[in-house]
Amino acid sequence: MDIIGFGALNLDKICFVDKIPREDEEGFVLRMEEYPGGSAANTIVGLTRLDIKTGYIGKIANDDAGRIIFKDLLNEKVDTTGIIKENKGRSGVAEVFVNKKGGRSIIVDSGVNDFIKISEIDIDYVEKFKIIHLTSFVSLLSRDSFETQKKILKLVNNPVVSFDPGFLYAEKGLNEMIDFLRYTDILFINEREIMVLTNEKNFKSACNVLSDYVETLIVKLGDKGCFVKRDDKEFFSKPFIVDVVDTTGAGDAFNAGFLYGILKKRSIEDCARIGNKVASLSITRSGARAGLPFIKDLENENYS
Repeated sequence: MDIIGFGALNLDKICFVDKIPREDEEGFVLRMEEYPGGSAANTIVGLTRLDIKTGYIGKIANDDAGRIIFKDLLNEKVDTTGIIKENKGRSGVAEVFVNKKGGRSIIVDSGVNDFIKISEIDIDYVEKFKIIHLTSFVSLLSRDSFETQKKILKLVNNPVVSFDPGFLYAEKGLNEMIDFLRYTDILFINEREIMVLTNEKNFKSACNVLSDYVETLIVKLGDKGCFVKRDDKEFFSKPFIVDVVDTTGAGDAFNAGFLYGILKKRSIEDCARIGNKVASLSITRSGARAGLPFIKDLENENYS
């Protein structure tokens, strides 16, 4: 098995709006759509479409949202051995607001996502994979899943650790995230998150702080591409220019492309270019997964 994800499972309810209102403002819904989501899950689905063997650790409830999420993972051919089904509570839901330029804002109802205990995870199953990819939990109602992620990093010996903290974990600060970073091999983070996480004054200093912990640091820069720092090598990789429909899940798509390159033992420069390519394709359609490419979509770019 190639890569297993560990993160929240959500049903994304996407509202396309005339604008994303600020406090005391009003906006109007143009249309609404629903898609299965969750950051790590989006990345895992992206990898599965690129013919990578994947699995997932996550929790859903016995409700309509949970059934939609689970059915989608099965349809995408993700191994669901690690999915935990909870009879009580509700599955996670993300309310996503997308404006006419593709910008977005998200409000998350974590549901049962935050209540995963280490006793519910088969460590032997996890160690069958080459890479484990972690993303954040809300961790407001419970720190169970947050603490379980830390424990699993200490228990597993085999998988390379890929980690995308997102803003939820970045705002916890460096001291809170040390237990994650010291076990992380590949760190995905965006420009805003790296400044918040490190509390540094400039980009270069922030990168230097995190590169002391991780072997490969990737800073996602949106329409500016990405910055990669690995050992003594560092470089910027340009994005692919496309017509943007919806940026939801663009970072997750980038992660999928980059990790695909890692699994295929491509050069670090190729990994960054593949990440940018997959992200560019993903934002040409609505939702986090509709635009995720299949392997045939990359073959013409000589990225397969």
